[in-house]
Amino acid sequence: MRDAITGLIRRYDQLGRYFDRLAIDSIESYLGESELRIRAVELINTKAAEIVREASQRLFQSEPDLLLPGGNAYTTRRLAACLRDMDYFLRYASYALVAGDNAVLDERVLNGLNDTYKSLGVPTGPTVRSIVLLGEVVTENLLKQGVSSKELAVVFQPFNHLACGLGETDIRRR
Repeated sequence: MRDAITGLIRRYDQLGRYFDRLAIDSIESYLGESELRIRAVELINTKAAEIVREASQRLFQSEPDLLLPGGNAYTTRRLAACLRDMDYFLRYASYALVAGDNAVLDERVLNGLNDTYKSLGVPTGPTVRSIVLLGEVVTENLLKQGVSSKELAVVFQPFNHLACGLGETDIRRR
């Protein structure tokens, strides 16, 4: 898995260039955000089950038909799979947060997931909504801890990347 610094080094090495001001500013920014990134990941690690529970409750309150016969979270097995996937997205978002690079999300989550969801008939709309809700719950918890709302864009970025990546191919419930 690559992070913001190794990705930067790789790009400059391929170009055979020394770091310029842009590269140094990028490294300073990444290091300057490190405390916030660690704080967010610590929150996710200690409250993952609560975060998934809160996000799923919000999802099912806004889209109760998902839990009804014919809905994609109807039956215990399907609901468990939905909650498992939400936990999976949360875990990978935490990896991207630490790395400061969304490449891990492309490599380990988004590449192939759209095809899998299509083949299983899983609508991506509610999945995208659940990812956004996960990000909202995490950022709300950080706000309660005193993190400024200006800083939260860094924390929400991997959730937004996942949501946009899955949102590109939305299929409708059958």
